[in-house]
Amino acid sequence: MPDIIIATASASSTEALLLQDELSSVLQRLTGDSGHASFASDAPDQRSRFYLAKNSAGQLLGCAALRPLGEPYSTTAELKRMYSRPGSAGVGAALLAHAEAEALRLGYRAVHLSTRVINTRAVAFYSKHGYTRVTPWGKYVGAAQSICLGKALQRD
Repeated sequence: MPDIIIATASASSTEALLLQDELSSVLQRLTGDSGHASFASDAPDQRSRFYLAKNSAGQLLGCAALRPLGEPYSTTAELKRMYSRPGSAGVGAALLAHAEAEALRLGYRAVHLSTRVINTRAVAFYSKHGYTRVTPWGKYVGAAQSICLGKALQRD
């Protein structure tokens, strides 16, 4: 596994936008929806974060974002724009672990996310990492194409 360095970045930085565009293209081919409309690059909330993963040579490997899910979920973070480039073994797991640890540090007690049912690889990935079905929220209520997953966070 390559060295993986994960750092907070601006979601509107050139590197972040490049990875988000790659993710949007992958999702468009896979699901018919880029997912781009579900994420605003400029997250003014103090508990929102965007992370970039790179190797020790500075090559981009992946990204992930956290934002507050909103009322009545004030202690729940929503995971967005999770992506690891093809051939980047271990990056997804490293990004997810980092995002979960950061969520705890930011005062969240759970992480929720939504993905398309057709994205079986993502559903299996999150299931492997302890995510289970949760009640849909917002625009996902009644959206048969989506599956909402969540995980309670625990301090070590």
